[in-house]
Amino acid sequence: MNSKALPRQINNIEVGVYECEIHLKFRLIEEKSLLGDREQLLQVLLDALTEGSDDFLETLQASVKAQEVSEFKASPQMRRQLMRLRNAVDNTQ
Repeated sequence: MNSKALPRQINNIEVGVYECEIHLKFRLIEEKSLLGDREQLLQVLLDALTEGSDDFLETLQASVKAQEVSEFKASPQMRRQLMRLRNAVDNTQ
């Protein structure tokens, strides 16, 4: 999966580490061959969900939870990225 950071807004942003949990149940019309590649399937599902329900996607149930956690629970790479973001905000102010 290719994760991309959201575009940064420089106006007094605060960043933190969050644990997010998504539970989805839906019906989807798609090529059978796609179901063998989890990475590609996940990307197609995320794209379909952001586009919204249509004739090929029917959302049955969706729930999302997000909660801030201690940055010490994040990986070292994620903590370094968090420090870079905070430093970038400090340097622009």
